Amino acid sequence: MIVLPTAYLAPQAWYEAFLKADEVQIEVQESFVKQTYRNRCLIHDAQGNEIVLTVPVMKVEHKQLTQDVQISYQQHWQHQHWMALKSAYGKSPYWDYYADFFAPFYTGQTKWLIELNEGLHDVIVRLLHNQQNEQLARLAHTTSYMQADLEQYWGNGTSILDTLMERGPLAGVKE
Repeated sequence: MIVLPTAYLAPQAWYEAFLKADEVQIEVQESFVKQTYRNRCLIHDAQGNEIVLTVPVMKVEHKQLTQDVQISYQQHWQHQHWMALKSAYGKSPYWDYYADFFAPFYTGQTKWLIELNEGLHDVIVRLLHNQQNEQLARLAHTTSYMQADLEQYWGNGTSILDTLMERGPLAGVKE
């Protein structure tokens, strides 16, 4: 079993760890750490430039558990993220096949960050077309704090979307 932190459009290394695991738990009992992949991702545009997309969260006065983090909709982040994704991947081989799977996350509202991340995860797992992945798609949450080695799961930090849009269902297969 491995314990993974939640991640917004998780990095390739996160999915590599996920695919190797026989059981996965998502750490939701930790104090939420700002400026991490929990609410941001790194993608590359068509020219190879890095773009960081951040999901704004509601500010709180005290430490809060990751499972209690709410998304803020005061900014128009969904439209900005969708335009960035469309610009980055619009001409990639799989964008036309996959865009409709991701679009609902950028038009509707989800209250909890963990719900957004896991909804996107479910879509990615389905698109990878791997039976093991489909069985693991429903992630269990930790019931008490279990520290994970975060660097191991972030790798270079590039979102799985870069590979998914280029390689399709083979994105989860290490070359």
